Amino acid sequence: MHMTMENDSSVTEFVFMGLTEQPELQLPLFFVFLLNYTATVMGNLSLMVLICLNSHLHNPMYFFLFNLSLVDFCYSFVCTPKMLMGFVSEKSIISYTGCMTQLFFFCFFVNSECYVLTAMAYDRYVAICKPLVYAILMSPRMCSLLMIGSYLMGFASAMAHTGCMIRLSFCDSNIINHYMCEIFPLLQLSCSSTYANELVSSLIACIVVIASGLVILMSYASILLNVVQMSSATGWSKAMGTCGSHIITVSLFYGSGLLTYVKPASAESVDQGKFFSVFYTLMVPMLNPLIYSLRNKDVKLAAKRTMKRITI
Repeated sequence: MHMTMENDSSVTEFVFMGLTEQPELQLPLFFVFLLNYTATVMGNLSLMVLICLNSHLHNPMYFFLFNLSLVDFCYSFVCTPKMLMGFVSEKSIISYTGCMTQLFFFCFFVNSECYVLTAMAYDRYVAICKPLVYAILMSPRMCSLLMIGSYLMGFASAMAHTGCMIRLSFCDSNIINHYMCEIFPLLQLSCSSTYANELVSSLIACIVVIASGLVILMSYASILLNVVQMSSATGWSKAMGTCGSHIITVSLFYGSGLLTYVKPASAESVDQGKFFSVFYTLMVPMLNPLIYSLRNKDVKLAAKRTMKRITI
């Protein structure tokens, strides 16, 4: 399929326009996003190490958190290094194959994160609304199945998006109005029909909204009803403390995603989407470890214990 696509397309490489074309902003932005990249890699790696090394974190909630950090850690390698190179080089060029590879992994990790967040919401629902059967419903086998399912759904979505994209012909402009190989900026460059791509994108978006968004909303609606019925202030505080971090993460991820994609497809909307996409591609993966560690006593305790082991 790849060879056929190369014969039909005269474009063998793409050029990224990047976040901005203003030369005076290139170097300051390079250092800002280098700090962001370092914080993302170190933060998620530290959280994964803490969860692995501390036995009191070996439970479903932290198993899902480990997978969220793993997705964010891997996700940070997809677009940030290329983006950083674009700030300090005259032209940011990516080959056709490199572009399709980046698109695949971008779709894989974004969609996987949606379903990992869904599994985390379900876990909190069971913990608060059905505590007596929590150990049965959230058994190690069930947790593993939920994560395997999340990655399989992410893989299926990425295959569908990339498979449709490599069928397109690119024969005119090769300048991508973005800092990475994103779906809609690439569709604007195609000189063949993009109807199938738009249909697939809409279908996958509907599946994510129904399968992921609906489960998250229903889980937190049930939790809210349960919390309202609690007579104990301690129980209410504990329930909200358990869910607070996840609500912040979901709001940031889905909020920035909606701002990026739920708008008419036009050159202006792609420009706006490019800036909004910075939040879910660069900011959210950096903020997740901070949100979960600063608001979480167990993670703070694990960090103290690990530091003691290192210093002794």
